[in-house]
Amino acid sequence: MRIFKIPIITILAVCFTLNAQQTPAKKQMKTIAISGATAHLGNGSLIKNSLVVFDNGTIRYVGKMDASKLNSEIEIIDAKGKHVYPGFIIPNSTLGLIEIDAVRASDDDEEIGTWNPHIRSIIAYNTESKVVETMRPNGVLMAQISPRGGRISGTSSVVQLDAWNWEDAVVKIDDGIHMNWPNTFSRGRWWMGEEPGLNINKKYADELQELNVYFNNAKVHNFKASPGLNLPFEAMKGVFLGHQTLFIHVDDEKGIIDAINFTKQHKIEKVVLVGAYEAYKQTELIKENDVSVLLRRVHSRPNKSDEDYDLPFKLAKKLVDAGVTVALEASGDMERMNSRNLPFYAGTTVAYGLDKEQALQLITLNAAKILGIDAQYGSLETGKSATLFISQGDALDMRTNQLVHAFIDGRNISLESHQTKLWKRYTEKYEGQ
Repeated sequence: MRIFKIPIITILAVCFTLNAQQTPAKKQMKTIAISGATAHLGNGSLIKNSLVVFDNGTIRYVGKMDASKLNSEIEIIDAKGKHVYPGFIIPNSTLGLIEIDAVRASDDDEEIGTWNPHIRSIIAYNTESKVVETMRPNGVLMAQISPRGGRISGTSSVVQLDAWNWEDAVVKIDDGIHMNWPNTFSRGRWWMGEEPGLNINKKYADELQELNVYFNNAKVHNFKASPGLNLPFEAMKGVFLGHQTLFIHVDDEKGIIDAINFTKQHKIEKVVLVGAYEAYKQTELIKENDVSVLLRRVHSRPNKSDEDYDLPFKLAKKLVDAGVTVALEASGDMERMNSRNLPFYAGTTVAYGLDKEQALQLITLNAAKILGIDAQYGSLETGKSATLFISQGDALDMRTNQLVHAFIDGRNISLESHQTKLWKRYTEKYEGQ
């Protein structure tokens, strides 16, 4: 038997070609104009027969079609009959932190221990994730990568979803710290020592006291003479100074009230409620304290048997009508895969009361405001980043949201993924029969 020797570099190159994510796009080199599309600005407005011009990654003009803005040196994309949108933003996401749930080596969304404000999720973010690249064909171009677990999970960062490594991906590093508020009820989790069934959490007061002690000790360490190095306490300093946001994961009404009072007591300026299922019961308190909400996944069932069957679908409408700044998140079962459905969650809120431009804000400008990146992202405005896409139809409708172009900071990114490759492969197979 004849043995062929193949250089190891060749084998590695083939494996990389078969398994790697799409190559990140190159920097924009030529001015691009999108003409004739209906432009959904992300701030509640739209422009029919629009013109969007951008160069060097920045939008230079957004407005009605104006031929005087065009010349022979500009690359013109004829988008008549199509729609242009700002890139969608998914907050509170574990994209790139877990690839396959059943493969422990690819699971890196939480650390052991209870108090981990110093743990930075961005370090574990995998830009080569196969799941990440499946977001882009639906228009999800940015994400807040957030940790899980413990009482204080760690620090999140905001990324764009077309990069070589986490350093290239970062849009806003260490934007906030995530805290899981104690449950007011125990749920019969025997492995945690809870009594069977749904009961009042008898440890709730003690857990609140632990939180107060931890925050007080962190303040003493950061603002009064304190010997020695304590990384967890020092990681809290940005929250106390208002440089970072405190994201509080809480759902029930009492927890929401207590969490807001807690932040007032500790004089924390930037606060966001995550999940916030019963926020509609305390809209006045939330608005008075300038607290924003990242609302739990829209496609969910009610938590209680006496609630309206469609309450999860109506929550966004209730909060928007009350004047609360709301964005949508998708945490929960299969959350990384479900993140690509973000625009369709927004579409569901249209069926339950919001108009389309209001719903669009939930996944564009509102999300950008909550994450502190609205100066550059979240809407189609002159001077902002050219992070946008063109769809054949309504991007909030899964039947018509078919992207033809997408740009991140003006870079024309690939819309291919392993899913689109499989679709093309089997389309060719069955069309030939």
